Amino acid sequence: MKDYIITTDITCDLPEDYLRQHNISVLPLYYTFDDTVYGDKIFLTPKEFYDKMRKGAMPTTMAANPENARMLFTGLLDQGYDILHIAFSSALSGSCSVAGTVARELQEERPEARIVVVDSLCASLGEGLFVHKAVELKESGKSLDETLAWLEKNKLNFCHLFTVDDLFHLHRGGRVSKATAIIGTLINVKPVLHVDNEGRLIPLNNVRGRKKALISLVDQMENRLKNYPQQNDIVFISHGDCEEDAQFVADLIKERFGIKNALLNYVCPTIGSHSGPGTVALFFMGNER
Repeated sequence: MKDYIITTDITCDLPEDYLRQHNISVLPLYYTFDDTVYGDKIFLTPKEFYDKMRKGAMPTTMAANPENARMLFTGLLDQGYDILHIAFSSALSGSCSVAGTVARELQEERPEARIVVVDSLCASLGEGLFVHKAVELKESGKSLDETLAWLEKNKLNFCHLFTVDDLFHLHRGGRVSKATAIIGTLINVKPVLHVDNEGRLIPLNNVRGRKKALISLVDQMENRLKNYPQQNDIVFISHGDCEEDAQFVADLIKERFGIKNALLNYVCPTIGSHSGPGTVALFFMGNER
């Protein structure tokens, strides 16, 4: 039985040291500001990215490049590995489709090759948590098929809850109407959203004020924890350059549920382009999405 490598998209939002430590290869996705393409040879730090958005610059995003996927997969196949690729939700990006197409092409060219593309139905550190669970299984000695079976069985138990600070970024992405964005901003409404069973972003409820929105994330988590407390030795929290707010959520989770470990990191530009500065997103295992 051949060894396998786990690959994923840059949208998993896992820290670089985690990726290196666990030998995870990442497929890049690009974005643009004012006709300049970032994510390949030109990069912005997370703070630079979000500061540009705060100053009014509006980025655009692109799905994964098929040639990049081919290069990534071919390099690993040449080393003798099978590949388990964990993809960004197909409901939010074409990257899963790109990876799947490239995988099929390579397997036709190389009958001995095995590339399994999993639609995680996850985003940001939700996708990161999906990868993390796959890593734990792999490093405990589980085969590709055993890891795949667990992921498919538990896919809909990866919960995503998030709030944004600026409704106009959701309006740009078609998630709320312009009227809702204007009125909500005037009365300081903060939406709480989740990712549903099809991997789509769906509004849950609205609250008045930022702090109440952050607390609501933890309230919603409590509703989803009934059958899964043992699965949450760690929670993942991503943020749009607002680490203090992310830490507030982590501290509240520790106080309420006793979950001491939290991995915090930035929301990547591909997702942050649509959610904006001030986003806080919470990810954990639960009984329902």
